[in-house]
Amino acid sequence: MRGSVIPQRVTLAAKTTRKKSSPHPECGRSNAQRSGGGPRDERLPQPSELLAWYDGHRRVLPWRAPPGRPADPYRVWLSEIMLQQTTVKAVAPYYAKFLTRWPDLPALAAAPLDDVLKAWAGLGYYARARNLHACARAVVEQHGGKVPGTEAALRELPGIGPYTAAAIAAIAFDACTSPVDGNIERVIARLYALETPLPAAKPEICELARTLTPPQRAGDFAQAMMDLGATICTPKAPACILCPWNQSCAAQARGDAETLPRRTPKREGDLRRGAAFVAQRTDGFVLVRTRPAKGLLGGMTEVPTTEWAKDFNAGKATECAPRFASRQKPAVWRSTLGVVRHVFTHFPLELIVYVSDVPTRTAAPQGTRWVKISEIGGEALPSLMRKVIAHALPKDRKH
Repeated sequence: MRGSVIPQRVTLAAKTTRKKSSPHPECGRSNAQRSGGGPRDERLPQPSELLAWYDGHRRVLPWRAPPGRPADPYRVWLSEIMLQQTTVKAVAPYYAKFLTRWPDLPALAAAPLDDVLKAWAGLGYYARARNLHACARAVVEQHGGKVPGTEAALRELPGIGPYTAAAIAAIAFDACTSPVDGNIERVIARLYALETPLPAAKPEICELARTLTPPQRAGDFAQAMMDLGATICTPKAPACILCPWNQSCAAQARGDAETLPRRTPKREGDLRRGAAFVAQRTDGFVLVRTRPAKGLLGGMTEVPTTEWAKDFNAGKATECAPRFASRQKPAVWRSTLGVVRHVFTHFPLELIVYVSDVPTRTAAPQGTRWVKISEIGGEALPSLMRKVIAHALPKDRKH
């Protein structure tokens, strides 16, 4: 979910001059109007009210084009992939790092995947990084290095689903379409006081968002909806008095805005457990390996581990520890106090951490490699493995 930031007021209420797209035949038309019904109820929210608010209160974001300037499709695409399931605050430094290293799409496409994974390490949801790289290469091969401007073409690319395609088309190309992220879901659910819980309410929310979208300035409208949800219509303690639609909001009128949207409780996955093995060489190296390209944390760097299972047998954990053929006697593995806990999307995980000290010049077992402890931060380490290494190594051994 996109995180909220304190809105930065733009002193000049300038209107954008993006190239206007041809109005979509259904854009901005209410259900009553589409079915030939009666006149529009004046209490319904007006897009012009939100756009006027946006012109004066739009957030200043590193990937957002300033008022009056066209958006850069590459920057929009990069930010939208990074912002999936991640807050603005977390994304900002990664976005700046990516843009400095790969200032345009062809540069990113030409980069080795391992470099992209290393730059992404710590941001989570690592399939996004693999898809980002694959998408960049597909755009170079199929579209001459230019991000396509239609939803249909965008959806053919790796890692781009319905929301992301709509967001890029609207923001980068001003196409009359209606992306719906978590912020917009919340705004719509409150605006119309929808009782249907998420995720079942998604089709109705998308339809209502589409009917609200104006035929002109659709990109600004999409970003205005996102900003409204991030800064005013927040999950807790929404600032309804400041909302440009507070006179049209059904939940505000009822006084229960904070309780919406309703949500069907998620079933938490079963706890999985396992063990991780941190081997330290006396000359300042730690043993790591690369995970398989496909699957959870695909292509990322990790210390060796057991399988993660619901029926993990801790008593037999060290049977899966790395074996060092050059040693005269087996490595001695000692467990650390406590466990490392991590929560993935579908299940929580607990890892027992074992450490072992081995002599200088000990050869790495097949499928593993030694990395300097002082340089471990440059590896494509997911957050879980950062926790494991921090848990295992004293601070004076990591510098």
